[in-house]
Amino acid sequence: MGRIKIAIVGVGNCASSLLQGIEYYGRVKPGDTPGLMHWDLGGYLVSDIEVVAAFDIDVRKVGKDVAEAIFEAPNCTTVFCSNVPKTGVRVSMGCILDGVANHMTQYQEDRTFLPCDDTEPTPQQIVEILEKSGADILVNYLPVGSEKAARFYAECALEAGVALVNCMPVFMASEPTFAKRFEQRGIPMVGDDIKAQLGATITHRMLTDLFAKRGVKLERTYQLNTGGNTDFLNMLNRDRLASKKESKTEAVQSVAASRLKDTDIHVGPSDYVPWQNDNKVCFLRMEGKLFGDVPMNIELRLSVEDSPNSAGVSIDAIRCAKLALDRGVGGALYSPSAYFMKHPPEQVTDSAAHDMMKEFIEGVRER
Repeated sequence: MGRIKIAIVGVGNCASSLLQGIEYYGRVKPGDTPGLMHWDLGGYLVSDIEVVAAFDIDVRKVGKDVAEAIFEAPNCTTVFCSNVPKTGVRVSMGCILDGVANHMTQYQEDRTFLPCDDTEPTPQQIVEILEKSGADILVNYLPVGSEKAARFYAECALEAGVALVNCMPVFMASEPTFAKRFEQRGIPMVGDDIKAQLGATITHRMLTDLFAKRGVKLERTYQLNTGGNTDFLNMLNRDRLASKKESKTEAVQSVAASRLKDTDIHVGPSDYVPWQNDNKVCFLRMEGKLFGDVPMNIELRLSVEDSPNSAGVSIDAIRCAKLALDRGVGGALYSPSAYFMKHPPEQVTDSAAHDMMKEFIEGVRER
């Protein structure tokens, strides 16, 4: 099937897990190790993915081979594959825009971003790097709240004719006017806001769907999350959380039997605990009524390593974007987005999204 050439924006923990995973799964045989939703997806293996360009703004990463940059501070995710070979691809200086929250300067250097003082590139320079690299797909791993930066790179992808996998909560694939521009150019996009393999949101959705299917009236629920990576530090600025909270909340509301009042549902990041590093802890509570209006509640604590939990999902989203490129399909990919993302263009239950994904891979569904 050939190679899948990707460019990465934001060489943080998620990029680290992604590159480690590409190397890790390239060394094993089918069935030797768990962790993938699809070993072979439409003829593409994990090992077919190749990084050909990368952008970041941190002085500890810019100019280094991307295989070295993924292990630089403030990255703090689990290292499950330490010997990632050099790629020959050096991290290019990116555009900061709103990618760095002001409050992050108040924290020690190994926990926060250290912006490089190199001259920021122009949009045309970003486009030229994408074009010269031969990238098929741009993977957006920018921090939450980077609205301007996310749209800047999406515009560059559009100009360069590169597909987009939007892993963060800036609404582009789910914004019809924006997605239409990709469709008109014949360029696919998957988004928005990556849904972890088995994380807080997917677990909350499945339980909410279970309540609905078993006739349990859901009355109140919350999802509280803590973590110690730069994502949680960044989100201490509540002004950057609007789209993130909307994305996570709508992911749950969309599968409920009936929508909850805003006062009866709270879903979102809660606090930064430095010593947790990339470990994310979710505290979930759901209250409802059973037969005869008899009350019940469920409480759950989920602990996961945040970035590896999303890397396998990103790998499948990347491969789906490549399938769409091969097939000449542009615009928002509804089936992959529904299965992989919290805020897709069309919300459906996860079981329905799974079936849609299967049909997309088989070519039954165009998008």
